[in-house]
Amino acid sequence: MAVRFLPSADSAVIVEFGDRIDRAVSDQVLGLAARMRAADIAGVIEVVPSFRSLMVQYDPLRTGSAELIGTIRSLLTSKSALDRKRRLWRVPVCYESDFAPDLASVARQTKLAPEEVVALHSATRYHVYMIGFVPGFPYMGDLAEALVLPRLADPRIRVPSGSVAIATTMTAIYPLESPGGWHLIGTTPIPIFDTLASPPALFAPGDAVEFEAIDPDTFARIRSATERRDYRPASTEFAG
Repeated sequence: MAVRFLPSADSAVIVEFGDRIDRAVSDQVLGLAARMRAADIAGVIEVVPSFRSLMVQYDPLRTGSAELIGTIRSLLTSKSALDRKRRLWRVPVCYESDFAPDLASVARQTKLAPEEVVALHSATRYHVYMIGFVPGFPYMGDLAEALVLPRLADPRIRVPSGSVAIATTMTAIYPLESPGGWHLIGTTPIPIFDTLASPPALFAPGDAVEFEAIDPDTFARIRSATERRDYRPASTEFAG
């Protein structure tokens, strides 16, 4: 796979893998991120994975871009395998109409019944490609082909936190109230970004997410438990 090194301002290097969004490219990005964290390279402040690139932020008083790129090249050709621990999260979602303002519209556009939309969405195990847009916002793929739709022509000014949404080949959960142009097909009662938690974002790039349909009564019980800080979604660790 061809790799490009691109300068970013005066204290970062972007390592770009290919020109597409898919799991193979994501594995390359996340693998390099894991190797760099394990190597604890002098002067590196942070590594930030995205769909098909890794931004490496560094202290220019401790290292330079040429030196850093040389180190990254050696890590790219390293034969060492890292057992990167990831988590599979099971997230409860209420898909009832009061919690899913765009479900009927999505059903019409995809020529599916609302329950078929829910069944397709909740049957997929999603890969967390990256966190971005607002703190904790997970870009997750890959959506069933039958559910692929463009973003809304007129984005909403306010999308409630916990909204479960789809757009293009992705699904996501809005961690905070914010503007948004995705189709809202459900709501989760759990917070996925909590400033009192460590780390504050529930998901990390490379994690997997499965959605479980729940009814409004269960939603209310879980929401109440999360407000008391007595609930955390089920998760299991897996290597990747």
